[in-house]
Amino acid sequence: MANIKSQIKRIKTNQVRTERNRAYKSELRTWIRKVRENVAAGNTEGAQEALKTASKKLDKAVTKGVIHRNQAANKKSSLAKLVNKA
Repeated sequence: MANIKSQIKRIKTNQVRTERNRAYKSELRTWIRKVRENVAAGNTEGAQEALKTASKKLDKAVTKGVIHRNQAANKKSSLAKLVNKA
């Protein structure tokens, strides 16, 4: 454990941010999985809705700094291709 007051604060804030980022990433993985499951099941309407929500979640994660904007763009693109192919 650090002895310096500012470093103790940084450790605490980093823990909070790590937990928040972990929650965002978990939610992203969940919605991406829902898109893929709907496509695999042949449920095109469900896949469209899940894609819409997943895209919003990806954009939100970018604005929060959880993931890079190019990573979000690549994921949205690949999911859209998957849904459009189904």
